[in-house]
Amino acid sequence: MIKMDNITDTPLHKPVMVEEVLDYLNLQSGQTILDCTAGCGGHAIKILDKIKPDGFLIGIDKDMEILQTAKQSLSKTTGKFKLYHADYSDIDEVLRQAEVDKVNGVLLDLGVSSLQFDQADRGFSFAKEAPLDMRMDRSRGITAQNLIQRLSETELGELLWKYGEERWSRRIARAILKEEKEVGIITTRQLAGVVERVVPRGKSKIHPATRVFQALRIAVNKELENLEIFLDKIYNYMAVGARIVIISFHSLEDRIVKNKFIEMVKQNVFRILTKKPITPCEAEIRENIRSRSAKLRVAERI
Repeated sequence: MIKMDNITDTPLHKPVMVEEVLDYLNLQSGQTILDCTAGCGGHAIKILDKIKPDGFLIGIDKDMEILQTAKQSLSKTTGKFKLYHADYSDIDEVLRQAEVDKVNGVLLDLGVSSLQFDQADRGFSFAKEAPLDMRMDRSRGITAQNLIQRLSETELGELLWKYGEERWSRRIARAILKEEKEVGIITTRQLAGVVERVVPRGKSKIHPATRVFQALRIAVNKELENLEIFLDKIYNYMAVGARIVIISFHSLEDRIVKNKFIEMVKQNVFRILTKKPITPCEAEIRENIRSRSAKLRVAERI
């Protein structure tokens, strides 16, 4: 884990459901709050404003490049904070370094940020030609290109079904590995083109490569595995009355969060504050179309 020191220009980014996050965290001056996906600091700066002057914000993000912008945003306030380059699944090590035993609130905003999607060279989007990378942390791990090269047709098909819920998974896997063997797949548009050629478009407004890119991104970053690890740890570091707010962007994430909250209720660890997930209002969706799939769930430590 690396504490952030450098400052870069802060690009435009719109955090999702800010008011809902602030309300459900029930923030008070002097609290210690953990933002597990600090990103550009959109939520973090609002949280810090609520808990200063004596509060303490701990921010985590596995994307070193995007975390630099959080440093700039938070440096404009007078609140106390520390930022760590880490995966939220390593929360125990982060809190050890921060010398914190318990926190009063936790935020986990899952998925890919707008900045990661919009940076063509990151390879998250097929809208622009880019290397087939998809790593949130470019300092480690294998790329999507590497992953495709390593998998068999059966393994790739299973991955596309498991993480993308792609009905044409086997057909797509066969076509991808055929293309990889013949000419090699190295760019986003090349991969998207392969999918477009073999998947019936039908009446769907969703691009046929959408689920394929989702599945590969989840696998490359081990998103679901790390979420499970995090949820198995975090309650140990939450003070009584501390709330955890989690924003997910697809059903696979939301299902894991929902089931873990229910499990923690049965173990008399959590009480759930949102019987159904909270979703963005129509005005927010009009202003930020990428928020449309967001679901927010909240639980409280008892």
